[in-house]
Amino acid sequence: MLIVSCYELGHQSFAVASAWAGLASAGLGVVGVDASIEPPSDEALAGAELVAISVPMHTALRLGVEIARRVREKNRAAHICFFGVYATLNASYLLDELADSVIGGEFETALVELALGLGGTTPAPRRDERDVPKPILRRLTFHRPRRDGLPPLEKYARLVGPSRGEQRLVAYVEASRGCLHRCLHCPITPVYEGRFFVVPKEIVLADARQQIEVGARHVTFGDPDFLNGPGHSMAIARALHAEHPAVTFDMTAKVEHILEHRELFGELAQLGCIFVVSAVESLSERVLEELVKGHTRADIVEALRVARSAGIALRPSLLAFTPWTTLTDYIELCDFIFEQGLIDNVDPIQLAIRLLIPPGSALLSRDEPRPWLGPLIASEFSYAWTHPDPAMDLLYAEVSRIVALAAEQSADALHTFRRIREAAHRAAGRQLGDEPALSSRAFVPRLTEPWFCCAEPSAAQLGRVTTCQPASLHSPGCEVEEGR
Repeated sequence: MLIVSCYELGHQSFAVASAWAGLASAGLGVVGVDASIEPPSDEALAGAELVAISVPMHTALRLGVEIARRVREKNRAAHICFFGVYATLNASYLLDELADSVIGGEFETALVELALGLGGTTPAPRRDERDVPKPILRRLTFHRPRRDGLPPLEKYARLVGPSRGEQRLVAYVEASRGCLHRCLHCPITPVYEGRFFVVPKEIVLADARQQIEVGARHVTFGDPDFLNGPGHSMAIARALHAEHPAVTFDMTAKVEHILEHRELFGELAQLGCIFVVSAVESLSERVLEELVKGHTRADIVEALRVARSAGIALRPSLLAFTPWTTLTDYIELCDFIFEQGLIDNVDPIQLAIRLLIPPGSALLSRDEPRPWLGPLIASEFSYAWTHPDPAMDLLYAEVSRIVALAAEQSADALHTFRRIREAAHRAAGRQLGDEPALSSRAFVPRLTEPWFCCAEPSAAQLGRVTTCQPASLHSPGCEVEEGR
């Protein structure tokens, strides 16, 4: 059984490690591959009975379909399963073109059942049964994720910080999955429908511990929102700090949760939290309302203040290009980054993120005119849309080129933001004028991964998954039982 991670924001894959643990507990031989580090070899593809491809995000799906095409070339008898949020959203296309099955939602038990079925224990799914399955939304029995056969942490993104010049290996864990909230553009909304499931505290701590034992000194909590269940999350953070007081961590939280639970941020800092990622998305009240984000521009400013007062850096994620974003909005966003001293808090790719509307998106449920909306481009996993102002689409193309080149060259963020700001003013036909006053640049801890989950893959990322590299079918730590 070959399980493939395509891309998980520069982290060692939780999805593959968790699926691997479930399959191994059922006595199945498993090989785990992270194609973002080293693509599966022809030998691995040819020898697999089941190839399960993890697609928790858009970038991963774009890379995953390239791997699936390689599987079909090398091993037409293999059963290909896509699992994860984007497998559910794009099930119709995947089943028609590449996949024999898709699994969304809480996937671990379903993968075991699928693998056992292929082995003859239970009836295996037939290829001509193409009904699109619904996401699985039931509580599972979790096992400690199996990571020993994946590439070592040294191969993944590192933390730069907490002090200047320091780098740390990074562990990745998840304390919960799904989300209470229903932001209309979020791919989690149509899959989890406002529900979330906690991973047991002892499993989360055991997963963190095994990564710390091999050198991790920082932990990323990859929950869609770490503060969906603050009691559960804080219990884990306290236990992690008690066991590993020198280990730092980061988390993701909505702006409204930062404000609602502001009293926790002082303690979070004491427990080792050094930055929080928050889906700010936009400063435009119109855009925030269309997306049902639940916060305002004033809330964003206050969330920045709350985090800074606690000594925690807030790292905004942005949705810079939407049908409702104007050139004035975009220029104001650029200026806000300067004025608020966020040059080193925001990865430049954030200013090149364009709204994705996958099949089943909750945005499509709104009963209102959408003259900007085009047809579903199934092979691109999203609906086409054209901005009412052609200058915005031209600006998107230019900014995308700027940030891709900057990532390749490891360019300084300030230089990149200046180029983006200049491009925005040109697009608006405005004179550039004076740059907003920029206070001295304070050091901000960050991860070294410059890309983002809903960005299109770079040429380098695509090249890694489509070019065969030598890799053994029998990875370190993999037990393959006779006949399995």
